[in-house]
Amino acid sequence: MTVENLKNQIEEKLKFAPPLGVKFKFDLGNDGVIFIDGTQNPAIVNLDDADADTTFVCKADVMQNLLNGTQDPTMAFMSGKLKVKGSMGNALKLASLLED
Repeated sequence: MTVENLKNQIEEKLKFAPPLGVKFKFDLGNDGVIFIDGTQNPAIVNLDDADADTTFVCKADVMQNLLNGTQDPTMAFMSGKLKVKGSMGNALKLASLLED
């Protein structure tokens, strides 16, 4: 699993999603970042380290588990595997779209 693979999975999940209206970033530590510009329709997903309204911090394997449904986002947050910087409302909005 590479960051590029994770980016592609996120892109697929957001392809038909309604506009999010905000920018998100997944900070995967040494593995890199995934940036989502939800102000565009469809959302633009890339590997740029740009400013975001809400940033998620986790390891790449946790991100993979979130995307494939084997890790519950709430449990990941409560156990400290997933940290959120910024609006929790925005975080919940994105989490519900990625879970589908």
